Amino acid sequence: MSLKIGDDVLQLIRELRPTLVKLAHHDADLHRQTKRALSSISLNIAEGEWRRNGNARVRFETAMGSANEVHRCLRTADAFGYIEVEAKHLDTLDRVARTLNKLA
Repeated sequence: MSLKIGDDVLQLIRELRPTLVKLAHHDADLHRQTKRALSSISLNIAEGEWRRNGNARVRFETAMGSANEVHRCLRTADAFGYIEVEAKHLDTLDRVARTLNKLA
């Protein structure tokens, strides 16, 4: 099984690269946390999509939590004035989280 949301997350990471660079200049800790959470979404989707047992659900739940974390990281960075978060990126994260919730 290959999930389209996995590709959507990779595209989101590509689109967020300039935003993450800008964030790193303002807040290195928030930058690292955002990057770790983005990686977690992608990698946990990859792990979960090939599992046949209950571990798939756990991986999808972890990825969903990470998607929510990235959403909040971006909104927090925006609130601090470090970046201007694009609504389309938040929408993508919401869609990914909803899909993962259904899979879990």
